[in-house]
Amino acid sequence: MPNIGVILVAAGQSSRFRDAHYKKPFAPLAGRAVWLHAAEKFLDRDDVKKLVVVIAPDDRELFLERFGATLAFMGIELAEGGDKRATSVRNGLARLSADIDLVAVHDAARPCLATKWIDEVVAAASQTGAAILATPVTATLKRVNESQTITDTVDRTGLWEAQTPQVFSRQLLVDAFATEAADTATDEAQLIQAAGHPVTVVPGSPMNLKITTRDDLRLAEQVLKVLPKPGLGGPAHPFADGDRWR
Repeated sequence: MPNIGVILVAAGQSSRFRDAHYKKPFAPLAGRAVWLHAAEKFLDRDDVKKLVVVIAPDDRELFLERFGATLAFMGIELAEGGDKRATSVRNGLARLSADIDLVAVHDAARPCLATKWIDEVVAAASQTGAAILATPVTATLKRVNESQTITDTVDRTGLWEAQTPQVFSRQLLVDAFATEAADTATDEAQLIQAAGHPVTVVPGSPMNLKITTRDDLRLAEQVLKVLPKPGLGGPAHPFADGDRWR
């Protein structure tokens, strides 16, 4: 069984979420913060040896005030991110020790995870060194100009929408971050591919949605009801109440 380190990325600006009190990973969802739903799914696994949550430096004080006890209780490490995703993931990666075999990078704003999906993408990465969850594009895609006029209908053949977790060999990810592509890649799969390593796509689910707007919270709450419930045995979690983080 490989040792897995998890990087939970929560350092974005959440500009489209439009909430005066929360960034999307910290918003309440079914009684706890969005990011905690994802964290639980990973920490419930015997193969996960370390989880690092990466936040923006400006959020550190409030984050520790709200979740400091949770970090200590669950053994979660905190790292500060940067203005680019690559910087955030690199900083999280630096917190993982050399005994970690695989690194799972996950959006903190994707709370609706199923153990089955994690199992499958980890199994694929164990065999190939690089694997991501994704879903085939089924909608009709339109390219639109600055005047909001359609200029083209995009052929969706072979198009997949990338999701997380994205799972890679730790050394492969470390080596990829040492290349120039680290400054331009929009996700880790693109970075690994630019470094010359193929990335396996594992079919995911539309239920593995990413919170972008407040409407997504209502949808995610319904999705959580049909997913397996997290089960971290032991005493009640200190974050189980519905307190708001303001």
